[in-house]
Amino acid sequence: MPNAKQDIISQLRKDILQWEGYRTQPAGTNELVGLGPVEAAFPNSVFPLGAVHELVCATAEQATACGGFIGGLLSVLMQNGGACLWIGLSGNLFPLALKAFGVEPDRVIFITLSKDKDILWVMEEALKCAGLAAVIGELREIDFKQSRRLQLAVEQSHVTGFILRNESDKMGNTACAARWQIKPMLSEQVDGLPGLGFPRWQVELLRVRNGQPGNWIIEWSDGKFTIVEKRVLMQQKLMAG
Repeated sequence: MPNAKQDIISQLRKDILQWEGYRTQPAGTNELVGLGPVEAAFPNSVFPLGAVHELVCATAEQATACGGFIGGLLSVLMQNGGACLWIGLSGNLFPLALKAFGVEPDRVIFITLSKDKDILWVMEEALKCAGLAAVIGELREIDFKQSRRLQLAVEQSHVTGFILRNESDKMGNTACAARWQIKPMLSEQVDGLPGLGFPRWQVELLRVRNGQPGNWIIEWSDGKFTIVEKRVLMQQKLMAG
C-alpha cells in the first residue's frame, strides 16, 4: 500500500510538470534547445517548451541582448516549420538581424502596439494558435492574473511564449515558468581579426519553478549556443591586466 501511494504521488508530480511545460526528455536525445548545462537547471533537465518565459530588460542594451538570445532559441523552435509572432512596443528590432541566428525574417510576423493591454490581448490570442512556433511580447508591466491567462493558453496549444519586461523596477510574482535576465558582454576577436566577434551574453536564471537558478556565460557561434568556460574568462582577464 505505501508503495502504491508513492507511485500515485510520483505520477501526479510528473503530470503537473508536463502541464507546466516540463516534459520528460526521450531517451537517447540531447538537450532540447542546445543550452547544454543551462537546461539541467530545469525539472527533468529539460527546457520548458509550451510555457511562458519572462525576460527582464532593465536597459535598452539588455533588451537588445534578450532579442539576440531569443533569436537563438527561435532557430531551434522553428526548425520544424511554423511562424513566429513578435509584438513590440518600440519597433526597434531589425528583422534582418535575425538571419545571424538562422531565422528567416519572412517567417516572423511583426506587430507594433503602444499599450500593454493591447499587447496582452494579442499575445493571449496568438498563444492559443497551435500553428505558431513561438510568440514574443514586449511589455512594461504584467501582473500575476494576466500572466496566468497566458500560461493557461499555452497549456492547451503548447506554444512557447516569451515576455520582454521593460520596467524591471516593478517586478512582482507571475505565473511564468522562468524569469531570466540577459546582459550583453564584450565579444572575443576571432583569430585575432579586427571587428566584432560572436554575440556573447551573461545569462542569469533568476527564478524557475521546481528548478535551480544559475548564472552562465553563453556565446552564439557556428549556428549554436556555446557555454564559455570560466577558466577562459579568467585567462582573458589576466591577459588584459
